[in-house]
Amino acid sequence: MGLNEWAYSLSESLLSDPLPRRWAHSLGVAKRARSLVPILSDDAELLEAAAVLHDIGYSPSIATTGFHPLDGARFLRDQEGADERVVRLVAHHSCAALEAEERGLRQELESEFELERPDLVDALLFCDMTTTPDGTRTTPAERLGEIGQRYAPDSIVARFIRRAAPEIYAASERVESRLAKASAGR
Repeated sequence: MGLNEWAYSLSESLLSDPLPRRWAHSLGVAKRARSLVPILSDDAELLEAAAVLHDIGYSPSIATTGFHPLDGARFLRDQEGADERVVRLVAHHSCAALEAEERGLRQELESEFELERPDLVDALLFCDMTTTPDGTRTTPAERLGEIGQRYAPDSIVARFIRRAAPEIYAASERVESRLAKASAGR
């Protein structure tokens, strides 16, 4: 079984029944990852696998800390023996270190999981932040607004997303710039 076949199967088994909307979002994020093939070359399959797996930590069957990047990455590492780079991308997706800090888990996250290459971290963040909870395309501004409306203003997620917003916009701009350059070079 190839990396992506395994990743889709695992993600579906963990998310589709208990969290169908989260499964739809994960499929949308993976679809968005496929659109980045022109700037990813050899890492396209890796990013797509991480994209479809990025939210498995929400699954009730594996959630332990309540912080989905850490729970998902630990499950992939400890139970699945997953590719280390996929694990690192899941652990650090979408500015996870900032949310981990809000939860008192930053040292745990960073001591267990190294960061993946910055361009891949940017790419996964871009895919996540340009996909709605239902799996359709959106803009980073709309996505941040949607997250802000879904959570109480003083919640951990709302505080984290406000802190992460500048990096989310910057990463998205870096990815869009790379896509534009790749498109112009054709």
